[in-house]
Amino acid sequence: MSRRDYDESDVRIRPSRRTKPRTKDRPSHDDAITAFVITVDRGRTTCVLEDGTVVTAMKARELGPKSVVVGDHVRLVGDTTGAEGSLARIVGIEERTSVLVRTVDDAAQFERNIAANIDQLVIVAAATNPEPRRGLIDRFLVSAFTEGIDPILVITKTDLAPAPDFVAEYKSIGVKCLTTKKDGDLTELHSVLNGNVSVLVGHSGVGKSTLLNQLTEADREIGHVNDVTGRGRHTSSSAYAVKLKDFPNQKVSANSWVIDTPGVRAFGLSHLDPARIIAAFDDLLEITNSCMTNCSHNEADCKLNEWMAPNGVEIPERAARVSSLRNLLAAGLE
Repeated sequence: MSRRDYDESDVRIRPSRRTKPRTKDRPSHDDAITAFVITVDRGRTTCVLEDGTVVTAMKARELGPKSVVVGDHVRLVGDTTGAEGSLARIVGIEERTSVLVRTVDDAAQFERNIAANIDQLVIVAAATNPEPRRGLIDRFLVSAFTEGIDPILVITKTDLAPAPDFVAEYKSIGVKCLTTKKDGDLTELHSVLNGNVSVLVGHSGVGKSTLLNQLTEADREIGHVNDVTGRGRHTSSSAYAVKLKDFPNQKVSANSWVIDTPGVRAFGLSHLDPARIIAAFDDLLEITNSCMTNCSHNEADCKLNEWMAPNGVEIPERAARVSSLRNLLAAGLE
């Protein structure tokens, strides 16, 4: 058997895995359209176009996980017809005007965005069943003040018990306070929500879902308070935005959205700088600036003590302001 001579025709050339050279250029997506995010659930985002079309979309990979939240204005490409089975793609997120953030675990300082582009934070607390927890209300107020969001306190179930005394203190620092009762008139609350993007927050069982069902076309399940623990049962598992509906003699204007959030029992604020909390109190900011370095503003030598009690005589209005600031600072540092 003779030895065979090999030539270049015997060499097997492995084809390249890529038939197209890699490039750093990305599509401009100039044809993308803007939409409002109403819910995010298991990798799918539901958005509403300006004409009211509801579109299901998924995020582009480069946006990263948990990058889109309810209230975001996003840019869409692909199938934006809203037809059954269609799927668009989110390729960009418009700059946010505000964002509601909570620290899931104060020790780990793990932050989670809840909603974006919020005008109003509606803090819902019950007069009783469950009992109002002021600590959580203070934490919500801190978050609202530091993000430039208008806070509104709504006390529900006033047919069962009177509104708590501390409501007067919140009014003194400029917080709008409303009360509601079973089958009561919600016209004033509807007027406050009209024309704004508002977020409902509060403990489970305080009546958030009940308010949402009365103010919008939503049909959220209503929870009940456990007789043993005094705590409500979670009825919402994710944030969801719904359009405010018309009321008698009160038409809804554009951009009137109400965002319902899951009931919470903890709202961490370890991600916030105390200086941002103080900045929300314009009349006290200059006084705190004259304090000693690293003053906690709850010490004997704090300049706030001199301001609220000149010549040793306490002025009630000033004392209430200082007390409110110190409560919020304590809530933010817990």
